[in-house]
Amino acid sequence: MILSQKQIEEIAAAVTEDFNKFFFGIESEEVRMARATPIDQFARDYLGLQVSFARLSSDGSICGLTAYADTEYIVEEKGVRRTLPLKCNQVLLDESFIHQGQIKKLCGKRRFTLAHECAHQILYQMESDEVKQRCNRQYSARTAYSLRDLKTHEDWNEWQANVLGAAILMPQKEVDLAAWYFIPEKKLTSYGGYFTYRDRLSLRAICAQLGVSQSAAVIRLRQLGYLEDRPYSEFDDPTEVWA
Repeated sequence: MILSQKQIEEIAAAVTEDFNKFFFGIESEEVRMARATPIDQFARDYLGLQVSFARLSSDGSICGLTAYADTEYIVEEKGVRRTLPLKCNQVLLDESFIHQGQIKKLCGKRRFTLAHECAHQILYQMESDEVKQRCNRQYSARTAYSLRDLKTHEDWNEWQANVLGAAILMPQKEVDLAAWYFIPEKKLTSYGGYFTYRDRLSLRAICAQLGVSQSAAVIRLRQLGYLEDRPYSEFDDPTEVWA
């Protein structure tokens, strides 16, 4: 299934609106601050996913994974192979996210990883019965797979999961509210990846408000037209830009 950016945004808007009614109740017309998507409750209570943590790779490069049928996942480390059970409707996140001293530091990354895996599950439910049956046969019960096997085979599907995950984690309505409050000029400017001190403060405030990492926020703000990219050479006073 190949979806456009517009279609993915429409899916995210419909899903988050339904979830918000489920989680927050009917919204009043009063002006409010932007709010972070409670992605843990979204995964557990709305999608019915079981979220667990395990050591997924030797170097921490694998952040999360999910499958659409009971299967097993192979981890190879220093020549030793470990097999982790992975059940239908389960998401495995790397255990580094819950290590002491890392929880706050990696909060934004963990939230995006979980949103990405939720997006895979949502996109799978939208597939045709034929595609679902093919996936279920592919990930037959008690069969071990490498990460590449468990991950979708097309980069396009990974892109779709990234875009949908970001749109669920940072719905356009919430980004609009955050931009209205935190971006005085209604647009941030990136000079080759650097920001003025004022824009840096605005970006940090948006990240804190929406519970996301800076890299995720920058991509989403750029998608929605709240961030403009310019060459570093265009900035008049380089001493005022911050990485």
